[in-house]
Amino acid sequence: MDVMPLLLLVAGSAAVAAAARRTPAPAPLLLVAVGLAVSYIPGVPSYTLDPHVVLPLLLPPLLYTSASDSSYLDLRAQLRPVALLSVGYVLFATVVVGWAAYVIVPGLPLPAALVLGAVVAPPDAVAATAVARRVGLPSRITTILQGESLLNDATAITAYKVALGAAVGEGATWAGGIGEFALAAIGGVGVGLILMAPLHWLRTHLNEPLLQNTLSLLIPFVAYGVAEQAHASGVLAVVVVALYLGHRAWEVDFATRLQEEAVWKMVAFVLESAVFALIGLQLPIVLQRLGEYEGVSAVWYAVAVFLVVVVARFVWVYPATFLPRLLSKRIRAREENPTWRGAMVTSWAGMRGVVSLAIAFAIPSTMADGPRNLILFLTFTTVIGTLVVQGVTLPPLIRLLRFPGRDRQAETLAEANAQAQASRAAEARLDDLLSDERNALPPPLVDRLHTVLERRRNAVWERLGQVNPVTGESVDDTYRRLSREMISAEREVFVRLRDHRYIDDEMLRALLRRLDLEEAAAFREAG
Repeated sequence: MDVMPLLLLVAGSAAVAAAARRTPAPAPLLLVAVGLAVSYIPGVPSYTLDPHVVLPLLLPPLLYTSASDSSYLDLRAQLRPVALLSVGYVLFATVVVGWAAYVIVPGLPLPAALVLGAVVAPPDAVAATAVARRVGLPSRITTILQGESLLNDATAITAYKVALGAAVGEGATWAGGIGEFALAAIGGVGVGLILMAPLHWLRTHLNEPLLQNTLSLLIPFVAYGVAEQAHASGVLAVVVVALYLGHRAWEVDFATRLQEEAVWKMVAFVLESAVFALIGLQLPIVLQRLGEYEGVSAVWYAVAVFLVVVVARFVWVYPATFLPRLLSKRIRAREENPTWRGAMVTSWAGMRGVVSLAIAFAIPSTMADGPRNLILFLTFTTVIGTLVVQGVTLPPLIRLLRFPGRDRQAETLAEANAQAQASRAAEARLDDLLSDERNALPPPLVDRLHTVLERRRNAVWERLGQVNPVTGESVDDTYRRLSREMISAEREVFVRLRDHRYIDDEMLRALLRRLDLEEAAAFREAG
């Protein structure tokens, strides 16, 4: 097995993603553009998007990291709009895009057109999360988009299977499709509910952080694989497990959380970068398979399908946003009033991604070559079109609509109040413990415990105070800078002592780890 193409893909995509952080261009868009350009360089390996790799090996960890970073409580509060998008919109887009393709493309069978509709229906979890992080969308819109992108793949994959069965002559019916969807959804959620408690118990009872993080890396694959073996939705199983574990992450020990955060950041960075680069690298493969649909007509079909995909989202989102409030007094009482600006951004933030391409590549050879190749081409052009057109214009659109920014002072005040309550509880607990003679400590160590607690309590309040007139720093920033300077001085001494053989490397590593933890604590208190 030649691993060089894989190493080149990972290294190249990581380098481009790192470079994107220094430019105004969104990383997904730059990765796709570079992938498109690189795909025509002579000697570049052929990177065929294998659905047997993407769906079971790339999709679970990407879904897991996105879901575990999401808020279960926020998603529950926005469950109705999330369900309308992740289920209602996907089915609506499947029918609308499929019918439009059937009308536009001469000779394209309706079942094959519906396969295309199902393939391009779901906005991508990776793209939505990446753009939401970059542009700083309001929290409610971000929650809705993330929730939609986490759940809509299950709807799209089920709709795809039903349409594909009709397209290849397996006699699929709408009643059977509804039953299959119910089985996949209920089964996926059920598998997630069954697995989440035992997996959480394992996470909290393994005493070794390395074992706990190894388990963390295996969890999305276990949830996905068990659900798929049960003919249920692996997507929903991963999301349910990840939401539960993320909601109860505070029960895991601190060392595991520190390692896990670093590990999953690295995994998400590498996979997201490789996924978007892979999208761009598919162009030669897609064009080679276009066959009888080459020429101006193929371009026209691509533009028409792209426009239908974009318009269909507007047609669904605006009624789905405002009609339920008009029809239900209960919804008006429980939910905040949506705005046309929010509906505009939700409608425009419908980028498609690697899941659509992977499903298209999974279409079996039992479908006629002409429709199969055309579906692959139209899926590719729709993915590229949404990433380029919507990905480029979404940030300026948000700036143009002038969404109110987050109230940083109010957030800091809420954080300070929460810290004050926690500090009072900690101080009472400390006094209670020190009253027991078994916990007796020398006065300097008692004072140190109180000082650390007071520092943590005051750190947030200081961010509301005035800045240093000379440096422009807040008290908090100055504290962090001085702490780092002191730790840096200690670190240099330890290295010098090692170099002169006063201490060995094992002792150096132990001392440096202690300083690293202190520096991390100082940074977190200040940040």
